[in-house]
Amino acid sequence: MIDQQVPLRRSAARLSVRPRTGRYLVLATVFVCAACGLVYELELVALASYLVGDSVTQASVVLSVMVFAMGIGSLLAKRLRSRAAVGFGLIEAALALVGGFSAMVLYASFAWIGESRYALVGFSLAIGVLIGAEIPLLMTLIQRVDRQDAGGAVADLFAADYVGALVGGLAFPFLLLPMLGQLTGALFTGAVNAAAGGALVLWVFRRDLTVRSRWLLVAVNVTVIVALAAAAVLAADFERAARRAVYGDQVRVAVQTEVQEVVLTGADRGCLDLYLDGRLRVSSRDEYRYHEALVHPAMNGPHARVLVLGGGDGLAAREVLRYPDVRSVTVVELDPGVTRLARTDRALSALNAHAYRDPRLTAVTGDAFSWLRTAHDRYDVVITDLPDPGISTSTKLYSAEFYGLAAQVLAPGGRLAVHGGPAVTRPRTYWTVEASMRAAGLHTRPYRITGRYAGFAAGPDRSTGRTAEVHGWGFVLAAVGAAPPLGLDPGAPRLRSLTGPALRDAGRRAESGRLSGQEPSTLVRPRYWEEG
Repeated sequence: MIDQQVPLRRSAARLSVRPRTGRYLVLATVFVCAACGLVYELELVALASYLVGDSVTQASVVLSVMVFAMGIGSLLAKRLRSRAAVGFGLIEAALALVGGFSAMVLYASFAWIGESRYALVGFSLAIGVLIGAEIPLLMTLIQRVDRQDAGGAVADLFAADYVGALVGGLAFPFLLLPMLGQLTGALFTGAVNAAAGGALVLWVFRRDLTVRSRWLLVAVNVTVIVALAAAAVLAADFERAARRAVYGDQVRVAVQTEVQEVVLTGADRGCLDLYLDGRLRVSSRDEYRYHEALVHPAMNGPHARVLVLGGGDGLAAREVLRYPDVRSVTVVELDPGVTRLARTDRALSALNAHAYRDPRLTAVTGDAFSWLRTAHDRYDVVITDLPDPGISTSTKLYSAEFYGLAAQVLAPGGRLAVHGGPAVTRPRTYWTVEASMRAAGLHTRPYRITGRYAGFAAGPDRSTGRTAEVHGWGFVLAAVGAAPPLGLDPGAPRLRSLTGPALRDAGRRAESGRLSGQEPSTLVRPRYWEEG
């Protein structure tokens, strides 16, 4: 706060505009800077959840560190009140530079170093300190512009600050991300930030500046804006280079849908990898082991009507459609970009055996949880081919409530199959899935298939050359009334990796590692977390 013992008239600035106009211009700058500051925060949270995983943890780290740093910045700004105009101009230039380049540096550290947590904390601290220094200096400037009491000035400043934060918070997901993307969006925000701060000081308060300070601010702001503009021009080349560092040299498709980033690598079905938000979801070298284990145990029994929740890549549907007596398959996928790619991409459609061309298959776009709440049909088999439960945005799809909804759409004698993560390397997560299913009234039959655990992890994979996990996948087969038998249907097609005896051994392996006492995960009490 400004020292109120200093007479306002004596500290009045020599303005280039009328005091009333100067006051509005200061408040307009507060509005713009607040919007830019919130964009920086949201950009850090969004990029951290993508690069590091677990959006709840990353949001907590970013916001708590940033708020703490804002307090430090407010204290440090007290030393600049005597030169508030030039101090504010330099701080805004620094904030524009740091905030504008934060996304690019974070992505570079992830792509070439493989670790972005330390950079994330560093940017959260730096941006927080600079944002925290704004308000004390703006408070000083507005009191020098207008003979307003301190209480009124604080009310006006915070009103402009909060409205600006609202606009920035809405602009980030609805304008900047879809139109510019994370990297260019952050650079554009930095340029707006620098222009707003520099214009206020160099126009309204230019008579308060020495010639040296004036030229210093001009040089600094021009340098910052030119650097941000140059980076924006090179952003596409940077993204391609970073993508090659992350995914290898065979990136063939890279699109940002409304839901996630979708990347396909490899030229044919023999070496195809599908990444969703940096996480390896499908590797054609061994995906058949996963999808055979997920689908075929659930098909042991009536299976005329099958529901696949997730699985927009069409690979689970491929296995279901191998049964000639299946009459209908409904695939509920959140991201229409994935289903579109599974239909049209030559290699991916070949891998899923052109499942989307089969007249028995119906594709529905929607959130699996919301879709189940309004579903009226009954299914003999429900297969959940969903993102990992350790990803915060997926925890509701592994909750007791979700399994209760899934149980309601099962026909009498129907079965539900769920992938619960690697039972050996992340046992608490896996057995929490099983406990959540039991809490929904389902009787479960866990089983573990040995194989490479390629993808489905809570954190992104850095490259296609990730070392294979020999412990494989953990699944749970369940039904209402009694636990279903663990076996294969007599009419099952010939499988590459799964036999009846092997499946029974998989059940014994899973039970031998059972963790008792796990609490179910619910919507209000999620219990999944990333295990080392």
